Amino acid sequence: MFQSRRLLITGGTGSFGNAVLRRLLRSDVAEIRIFSRDEKKQDDLRKHYASDKLKFYVGDVRDYQSVVNAVRGVDYIFHAAALKQVPSCEFHPLEAVKTNVLGTENVIEAAVNSGVSRIVCLSTDKAVYPINAMGISKAMMEKVMVAKSRGLERTGAVVCGTRYGNVMASRGSVIPLFVDLMLAGKPLTITDPSMTRFMMTLDDAVDLVLYAFDKGNNGDIFVQKAPAATIQTLARALLELTGKPDHPINIIGTRHGEKLYETLLSREEMAAAADLGDYYRIPPDLRDLNYEKFVEQGERRISDAADYNSHNTQRLDLDGMKRLLLKLDFIRDLIEGRPARPLE
Repeated sequence: MFQSRRLLITGGTGSFGNAVLRRLLRSDVAEIRIFSRDEKKQDDLRKHYASDKLKFYVGDVRDYQSVVNAVRGVDYIFHAAALKQVPSCEFHPLEAVKTNVLGTENVIEAAVNSGVSRIVCLSTDKAVYPINAMGISKAMMEKVMVAKSRGLERTGAVVCGTRYGNVMASRGSVIPLFVDLMLAGKPLTITDPSMTRFMMTLDDAVDLVLYAFDKGNNGDIFVQKAPAATIQTLARALLELTGKPDHPINIIGTRHGEKLYETLLSREEMAAAADLGDYYRIPPDLRDLNYEKFVEQGERRISDAADYNSHNTQRLDLDGMKRLLLKLDFIRDLIEGRPARPLE
């Protein structure tokens, strides 16, 4: 699907961008552009891959002109640039708005004006029933994506999105934190042992985006069905795999903006979602504001079905969590005594 095409990844020096590069540089894609404000990581990627297919653009999604320069001549965009840390967004909510909301508007506007044919915007489970600034900004990002997608059919462009939960061992996530504490001989810190989170590998995240790219229509949001585990189970599985089952664990209490569980589809979305087997598709509401003309089509009612969250999905036990952790190169390297690095 990428044969002789040019792909741009915003925030491309992050974990997701690295995973896409590992997947697609082996394909017949013509060019992959990495757009980010981190020139050091760009230089690291340039040296690591040493590929003529890889091009780098220093810029910020907050700056429309730098986005315009990067998207010129591009066929497809994966929009992954975002502020993702819940506590930091709580202390700097306007910064989250500038990057996650206004930055997304810049990317879509520049893309449509430049003739980009497909844009996939990456979102998070924290956008559903949001209680923190990061989740609220991501929920608004989704609204911007859906609103900007209206009427694009006549241009040939498609703008759709994905939503997923925790990506295990990604930069800034809890697994590398646990490993750093363990190696330093410090207790693991758990906010709430009964807190649950969806568990996805980075390959799962890339698969979801590629699925949305291939199947999405304007305004669609795709969600991959995923198992979940309590933070206590995750910590215990990690310690047992590394041969330190008696390593101390401290309970420190919930941090700023944290939830007991995360939700991938709201109850309202479940009423309209299509079950595609491994995925859910959430279609946009294509009605306009003239509601009186929809009376003849019958009333719309919210389903009595529950939402889809990390408390009611498949729950991993200790052995199941271990099996999932062992899919990660980071964990296998750690167990076998090789230098272990989280996904950058």
